[in-house]
Amino acid sequence: MKQYEAKKIKNIALVGHGGSGKTSVAESMIYLAGSSDRLGKINEGNTVLDFDPEEVKRKVSVVTAVAPIEWKNYKINLIDTPGLFDFEGGVCEGIRAADTALIVVSGKNGINVGTDKAVKAATKSGLSRFFFVNGLCDESARFYRVFETLKASFGPSVCPIVVPFIVDGKADCYINMLEYKAYKYEDNKMTETTMPDLGDRLGGLRTAIYEAVAETDEQMFEKYFSGEEFTPEEVIVGVSKGVKEGTISPVFCGDAHNTYGIDQLLNGLAWLAPNADEKGDEIATDVDGEPVEITCNENGAAAAVVFKTVADPFVGKLSYFKVVSGKIAPETPLINMRTGNAERIGKVMIIKGKKQEEMSYIGAGDIGAVPKLTGTITGDTLCAPTRKVVLDGVRYPTPSFTMAIVPRAKGDEDKVAQALLKIAEEDPTIKLENNVETHQMLVSGLGEQHLDVIVSKVKNKFGIDVVLEKPKVAYRETIRKSVKVQGRHKKQSGGHGQFGDVWIEFEPCDSEALEFAQRVVGGSVPKGFFPAVEKGLRESIKKGPLAGYPVVGIKATLYDGSYHPVDSSEMSFKMAAAMAYKNGMPTAEPTLLEPIGMLMAAVPDNNMGDVMGEVNKRRGRVLGMSPGEDGMQVVEAEVPMAEMHDFSTFIRQVTQGRGFFTFSFARYEDAPAQVAQKVIEAKKSEFGG
Repeated sequence: MKQYEAKKIKNIALVGHGGSGKTSVAESMIYLAGSSDRLGKINEGNTVLDFDPEEVKRKVSVVTAVAPIEWKNYKINLIDTPGLFDFEGGVCEGIRAADTALIVVSGKNGINVGTDKAVKAATKSGLSRFFFVNGLCDESARFYRVFETLKASFGPSVCPIVVPFIVDGKADCYINMLEYKAYKYEDNKMTETTMPDLGDRLGGLRTAIYEAVAETDEQMFEKYFSGEEFTPEEVIVGVSKGVKEGTISPVFCGDAHNTYGIDQLLNGLAWLAPNADEKGDEIATDVDGEPVEITCNENGAAAAVVFKTVADPFVGKLSYFKVVSGKIAPETPLINMRTGNAERIGKVMIIKGKKQEEMSYIGAGDIGAVPKLTGTITGDTLCAPTRKVVLDGVRYPTPSFTMAIVPRAKGDEDKVAQALLKIAEEDPTIKLENNVETHQMLVSGLGEQHLDVIVSKVKNKFGIDVVLEKPKVAYRETIRKSVKVQGRHKKQSGGHGQFGDVWIEFEPCDSEALEFAQRVVGGSVPKGFFPAVEKGLRESIKKGPLAGYPVVGIKATLYDGSYHPVDSSEMSFKMAAAMAYKNGMPTAEPTLLEPIGMLMAAVPDNNMGDVMGEVNKRRGRVLGMSPGEDGMQVVEAEVPMAEMHDFSTFIRQVTQGRGFFTFSFARYEDAPAQVAQKVIEAKKSEFGG
């Protein structure tokens, strides 16, 4: 592929609800542009963009893929993102690299939660927005119903550009409202046809266009509302300006499976979507933390952001980047601003699905990839040493669904950990933790399907069989009563014996760790043995009397004892302290403590009652509510961590994917008697009674 300047490059992220047909739309574009000699079909597993083995197996997109095409002397970088919420990290990557969001909407199912989220993400990132209503060859598709819903949901900025003329429930031809021409599709070819009579609908569509154009500037607004007609030139210029500024969202339509309407969509992107030089300027941060403008200029100092990483055990590491300024070529001197290290560029390439094409350089506004940058991760800024700046990275959602991951074969734990680290390098929405207390390897992701894909990748990419288990809860134990007990250790077995004798008072306190004190008088226990007593107690509190969980909130005061001038030793007093602990704990009213977490759940208004009811079911306490962003309400609550394992599944189902939450450890408190009893019994059965 030839080199293109920034003014001839368009970076388009395909986003929208799962199943709306994003990948099919992209495949039709690739085919019509001549970048592939066949139209890839998801069901046949032969698409350019869904090439990952997991995608072929599941027939859905799970990672972001890139493919550049050439159309009307423009290079269009297509960035296909996943639609399922479990793989939302891919959407964040695609949005970061794009200048325009092409939001694909099902002509049959209409607007879904994924549509709303895509529009919000695009708006927040300042991207231009296009809508493509897909699947109009399906008799159950209802374009005009979907169009009215788009207008109602997203306002007068929604502007019809290509609309269908419906006959017997199907699109008979497609009308370009800017050209005011009709096109028919037969044998995969577009031909102009006689303009059909749209009747009253024509006036409504024209009004929608005029309303959108009127929103682009004050003069047009005044002209429209004074009753004057717009000229065709004013409409075209107004739409073009509005799209680039984000005040107009043009609507196209067609059917990706048959490529109907896709050429008109491509023409629309070429004519209306902003070029990289129009949208490519960014505000970065310099070494002093001050904002600095980076211009999309090929002749400037190099600056690029890594928006995606592929870490394949066989192919190696591949870093996808978007060049914001300058050029990146082999041997270009670059600094990784996160690590401060120089990065050596061996070769640069463009990516077409799974294929790679080596290039002499990747210029400003363009997207490329570089292999073997071992110290670089997603979100890093690579820039020239002469102008050190930090660009915005990729903002990922917080993982909220956690499971323990266990190898089927004993001894594979290290291999699993290494495999997960590689996978997490590709997907920063994965969080790993080795819980030393529960002795479990924990993996967190965005949902059940997300973790299912991780398990599959560990097996297929790294050859390790693993299973997922519910995470264990790290309980604690404490005491509620003060007791005074003796611990006496005496052993005689020829030669030197062992003798240690202590009196210790155990009492509750607020300290997390053991609080050790002594008030021995008269030398009944020599000072030299105090550390041994403390050590014996610190080792003992690792296991409580109820279920063997660590003991917290305890103060131990050594106040008396006795010793033998020959047989006493540090070991003897350590053992005596352990015996005092063992004797005293059961009589000090031991109790089980469970971890309590702080929940902040952002949900739509109409789901507030559901969430509060669920919190109560999970033994939680609602502390309050407050308004959040985007019309959401935030429920604040305290909930036992043992009850929150599958809360992410609940909140996704009840809010249809709109809600999200954070949950973090707050403190320990007494577990209710029935809960404590179950935990204690479970622990006993774990160790065979």
